[in-house]
Amino acid sequence: MDCLQIRGGKALAGEVRISGAKNSALPILASALLCKNPLRISNLPDVADVKTLAKLLEHLGSEIQWTSSNEITICSERIIHTKAIYDIVRKMRASILVLGPLLARFGKCEVSLPGGCAIGARPVDLHIKAMEKMGAKISISGGYIVASAPDGLKGGDIIFDKITVTGTENVLMAAALAKGVTKIVNAAKEPEVIQLCEILQNAGIEIAGVGSNELIVRGSEGELLDFKAISVIPDRIEAGTYLCAGAITNSAISLLNVLPAHLEAVSNKLCEIGFGIETQPNAITITPAKKRKAFEMITTEYPGFPTDLQAQFMALATQCEGSSSIEERLFENRFMHVSELQRLGANITLRGNVAKITGGEELIGADVMATDLRASSALVLAGLVASGQTQIHRIYHLDRGYERLEEKLSGLGAHIQRAKEQ
Repeated sequence: MDCLQIRGGKALAGEVRISGAKNSALPILASALLCKNPLRISNLPDVADVKTLAKLLEHLGSEIQWTSSNEITICSERIIHTKAIYDIVRKMRASILVLGPLLARFGKCEVSLPGGCAIGARPVDLHIKAMEKMGAKISISGGYIVASAPDGLKGGDIIFDKITVTGTENVLMAAALAKGVTKIVNAAKEPEVIQLCEILQNAGIEIAGVGSNELIVRGSEGELLDFKAISVIPDRIEAGTYLCAGAITNSAISLLNVLPAHLEAVSNKLCEIGFGIETQPNAITITPAKKRKAFEMITTEYPGFPTDLQAQFMALATQCEGSSSIEERLFENRFMHVSELQRLGANITLRGNVAKITGGEELIGADVMATDLRASSALVLAGLVASGQTQIHRIYHLDRGYERLEEKLSGLGAHIQRAKEQ
């Protein structure tokens, strides 16, 4: 097993290229099940989650060719299984994304109840209720969601009790092949959802309300779709993480291959703290702050502040003057990084879903353990400013969502290397 070793205290400088968005790549890969032609997808991030979903598609019968580590061609003409097996699905919650397309195309499927990061309850009941609204009969048996729709899925009104990104994406894909019109109320508005809508539109599916919380989809009545080549949008969470790397070391760095409009909540918060933010059409530069001020932050759905950057900003708060407050409203267990940051010397107190961080305490390198994907990146950021050496264990969490993290940070001047556990 690998670990990361970081020697802190080094200023960063230079440019870093942001990879494709993992959270957009996964539904795009799943949507290949709706496709009657070979589908070329470029700007894929070279991360474990993408490889896991590609492996699942191969198990189902898709033929896959990797033209590079970031480009793939998928042919799903001859699907031979409609069962997404536990051994693959357990590695990643997003595997639930095959439920909608399999059910819409074949009228039946079995999908293992998913696994993934332990950051709190992310129930699949919203997905199941939506498919039932579209005419599916669903039971849970032996750890599998067993679904059937012998007469095909039919459009209906899907009203989500709470906003769900993967739930919205699953219904979009199911609705694309369904009979009639599907209305999705309280839909997620994330850029990754918008890209999926645009892909389906380019394949001939009528979708109204793209970018709003109400989507109306007219299905193809079972006819498979002709997809155009797709380039995955840049990863706004990876971009936000590197902005935090510049911020926590108070360095000037530039991010290339980004869409600044996707990062407005993050850029505004960094400006509030005291940093300079300069944007170009596909680039962002962060410049040092004269004084890093404490801040208050509440996570919420897009376009609000993303929960996936909460941990990184908590690490940054340790270097700000005064007491910062972070309220986590989306996932109840998403403060598992707190105890590990405390091992480095961070002054953090928890009360329910609110963390108070007192800045100005010196961080000192230590052995710490990654507990989930984004918590891992917070520990990396803290390690960049901690004195001495920080060693981060269980970095397979990081590899799920960050492409060549240590290489990119080394390119900016960080002292970081991957090593084998002793």
